[in-house]
Amino acid sequence: MSNKIALQMSGISKRFVGVQALDKVDLTVNEAEIHALLGENGAGKSTLMKILSGAYTRDEGVIQLFGSPVEIQNPKHAETLGISIIYQELNLIPHLTVAENIFLGRHKMKNKLHIDWKRIHDEAGKLLRDLEVDLDPQTKVGTLGIARQQMVEVAKALSLSAKIIIMDEPTAPLTDRETDNLFKMVRKLKANGVTVIYISHRLEEIIALCDQATIMRDGKTIIKVPVHETSIDEIIKYMVGRELKEKFPRVTKSIGEEVFSVTSLTSEKIRDVSFSVKEGEILGFGGLVGSGRTETARAIFGLDKKLSGTIRIRDKQLEIKTPKDAISAGIGFVTEDRKAEGLVLSMNVRENVSLASLKQLSKGIQLMLRKERDIAEDYVDKLNIKTPTIEQLSRNLSGGNQQKVVLAKWLMSKSDVLIFDEPTRGIDVGAKIEVYNIINTLAKAGRAIIVISSEIPELLGICDRILVMARGKKTGELSINEATQEKIMTLATDSEKHVKGWAQ
Repeated sequence: MSNKIALQMSGISKRFVGVQALDKVDLTVNEAEIHALLGENGAGKSTLMKILSGAYTRDEGVIQLFGSPVEIQNPKHAETLGISIIYQELNLIPHLTVAENIFLGRHKMKNKLHIDWKRIHDEAGKLLRDLEVDLDPQTKVGTLGIARQQMVEVAKALSLSAKIIIMDEPTAPLTDRETDNLFKMVRKLKANGVTVIYISHRLEEIIALCDQATIMRDGKTIIKVPVHETSIDEIIKYMVGRELKEKFPRVTKSIGEEVFSVTSLTSEKIRDVSFSVKEGEILGFGGLVGSGRTETARAIFGLDKKLSGTIRIRDKQLEIKTPKDAISAGIGFVTEDRKAEGLVLSMNVRENVSLASLKQLSKGIQLMLRKERDIAEDYVDKLNIKTPTIEQLSRNLSGGNQQKVVLAKWLMSKSDVLIFDEPTRGIDVGAKIEVYNIINTLAKAGRAIIVISSEIPELLGICDRILVMARGKKTGELSINEATQEKIMTLATDSEKHVKGWAQ
């Protein structure tokens, strides 16, 4: 790690309508350093990085790159200065191939008229091999899962030969193996003199990977610390301004009769999946990325076509062909992809909160606007959604607050069954606890809850029972009393000799 300064941002301020997003923020990062930028959702991290990458302009302050003041005019200008950013929300074009996305706008040419496709495919293939990703460069990006799309984003950033790479929650959708590969690549970048600014809410990653950490809160710089001289508990205290006693709060609740059951559910991506959930029970779904957990939820909710199997709420068999059928039957689905599927970003907070409950807010053909406003305000208050007004466009909220709007939408729908797919992906530790408290409250009220999560500690911390999947099928169930990380991983990798002993 060099002592030469790669980046110095001094006194950076930015104000949006009704919100002081940044208030004289300072950030200093050395060359060849992996520097963590930490803070709760809404702390200002993404706004600061959007200023550095040219997406926003600052209101005041000074930016210096390698000792020279710069005026970053737009994202293309930032790239020419050697700054590349991998956003938390993917920024790829689905109908183009992997190689076309990696080199978008920078095609290698044979001559003035002809693109050198062989060179593009070869170079894209080398980047993917360096990341240890087994992926054909000519595959359409739209056919890939989120984890593989994330690796395409990483390859795209690496193709720019950037001097400073900003990674915003790069491991959120990745498996442990893909995360390990990413870490190897990040360390290789550091060894080659590249500076990495790393944003993550997975604090264990920060301790394992980063050299220094700058912690923000409420749009201000709180402290800069050497990572090896601090602890996760200290980082949390700086982030939230208080100590958090319990990372996984539990409540005393009674589990009642069976509410929801699925029998032999089969789609193009899953086969013969059966399970049930009782009143007040939180059933966890574990497994690796691509195991079929999300595909099971999508088939239940009518997003993917069900080929066979039955779905019941209490004793009533449901015929679900569309999400509208699922909502009418009393099923809510908090999707893992909040921007593409959970929210309408062009709508405001009020409109998104009421989106799944328009029937109960309507009198004839008229929408009861006062009632809609009152209920939206109530949920903003209950869930501590940080927004200047319920009329704020959802796209302007931080990721964690967008997630809370999605939660509010389904809470308002009063669904009997609620499916949460990666409910805390990409949100900070304080917001996670708020989400866990919401899930606990719903369970205590008698709702049947399904939580799909790639974080095993989360499943162990909040669930009553854990179902594990691998390669599109159920490999076992574990009560919370017998579940361990090792048992879940064994079932997730479908180790036959252990599955027989633990599957119920």
